[in-house]
This record gives sequence, C-alpha cells and structure tokens, in this order.
Amino acid sequence: MKVGIVGAGRVGAACALALVTRGSAREIVIVDRTRARAKAVAADLRYGAPLCPEVALHDGDYAQLAGADLVMLTAGVNEKSGGATDRGDPEGRLRLLDTNAGIYRDIVPKVVAAAPAAVLLVVTDPPDPLADLARRLAGHDRVVSTGTLLDSLRFRVHLAARLGVDPASVEAQVVGEHGTSEVLLWSSARVGGMPVTEALMHDVRSAVEREVRYANITIIEGNEASQFGIGIVSARIAEAVLRDERAVLPIGAYNAGYGVTLSLPSIVGREGVSRILQPAMSDEERRSLAQSAEVLRRALQRITS
Repeated sequence: MKVGIVGAGRVGAACALALVTRGSAREIVIVDRTRARAKAVAADLRYGAPLCPEVALHDGDYAQLAGADLVMLTAGVNEKSGGATDRGDPEGRLRLLDTNAGIYRDIVPKVVAAAPAAVLLVVTDPPDPLADLARRLAGHDRVVSTGTLLDSLRFRVHLAARLGVDPASVEAQVVGEHGTSEVLLWSSARVGGMPVTEALMHDVRSAVEREVRYANITIIEGNEASQFGIGIVSARIAEAVLRDERAVLPIGAYNAGYGVTLSLPSIVGREGVSRILQPAMSDEERRSLAQSAEVLRRALQRITS
C-alpha cells in the first residue's frame, strides 16, 4: 500500500506524520517543488519511524509516485498566507481558490502521468472546487476531497464539551462545503440516542456553530496554521481507500445532483467514493445545503469558465 504526498509544507508534513504513526501505509513518498524540504521532512520522520508500524519513507520527484494507490494533494497557499482569516469575510477559504487552482493545473497532470491508477485526495483549501478541477484535469472520477470530515469531528468535540460527555458518544455531521456555507445537521445529532437539540439551549447552539465554522481561524491565530487535525483526517481517509473498507465518511465527492463536489455521507473504498448517501434533514437544512452547493457552483465557474 503506497501513498504519495505532493506538498511538504505544514499540512503535508502533518499528513505524513499521521500516516507514519497510524501505520496507514507501507510506503510513503513525499514530493515538493523544493526537493530539500521534502528530503528534510522525510528524514525527520524516518528517525522516529522505528517506534511506529513498519514503513518505507522517502522523498522523490513525480516519477517516484509510480504505483501509488493514493496521492494526497496538499500543495498551495494556506489560509494565513492567502489572507483567508477574516471571520467577517463570506468568501472564507474560497479566497485561496484562484491561486491554488493555478498550482493544481501544474501538479495534477504530473501526478496522473506518474500514477494513473491512484485515487487523488484533495487536501488543499478550498478542497471542494479544487477536487472538481482535479477531476477535470485527471480525466477520471477517482478524486475526493477531505470535505467536512474534520468539520464533523469539530462538531462532535464542541457538542461533547457543552454536554460534558466523551466526543465518541456524540453522533453529529456537517455537510456541504468545507467552508463558511457548511451545514451542521442539528436535526440528526444524537448523544446516547437523545436528540441534542433537546439538550441544548438556542444560544448554546449558536455558540457551537461559531466554534465549528471558524475553528480553523482560531487555530491559525494561535499557531499560524491549522494542520494536525487535517493530517489525521487525511490519514483516516487514506486507510479507508487502501483497505477498501467501504466506510461511511462525510467527505467530498462529485455529486451529479448538485453538479459539484460537496460533502455528504459517502461509502469510501478502493475506487474512492462508490456511493453517496442522503441523510435525513430538516427543510431548513435541505435549503441550506442547496445554498452551499450554489456557492460551490459559482466558485467552480470562476476557475473553469
């Protein structure tokens, strides 16, 4: 099981760290436009790797991606350097789209030429429209984005903190865009089988929405980049693909009904997403999801027209 990572910045390095410590793959290749950075990240991880499940870890160029089962695309400007850290800006991560689309037009054809059978996992922000662009550039449908899996985990963590329970005991999902138009599915959130809306006051719900929607900015304000959570999430998605788990995860996949990549609970396995599920939603949530899809359609049109 071989995984490639294109981009050895903060997020790419965090993805590599998560893959190594979780034992997600038997071989990891790190590629970066600055070969010295890829070499340094691989070397740093290699020194700790003897304490982790066995893995072959090295840097390389695009040719070394040959035979990869999955390639993580993490290259691009981040929210801090791209000026996407204003809670009052409705664009949110979409402010990074034009710059990162240019980077993807360069790297995706090189990845596909080297690893034509690989599933492409788009991690770079904003991941959903970039996944649509990557899908067009790759010429196949084995393209997914990290989507709202991290947002859903944040939702569970913040709900659990308010309720005083273990996050593992909370069932809650976020769907739509990985961005400001994302939709928190309060109507189906549960703890111990009890709807959480019955356990939370309206002002608490509003606070949780803010905490989840802008968690990335809060992290960036204290640590320059949001990297470790997405690294773990990316490793988990890779595992579902590499092991053909058919796990149900809220990640981004092209949805013909909406005409764009967005997140809904999806069956994830060797070919990427094989089926998209439709969760129960309130009328308000359904309308919000349609609005989120429209935001993504407009963003995609911006880089493909």
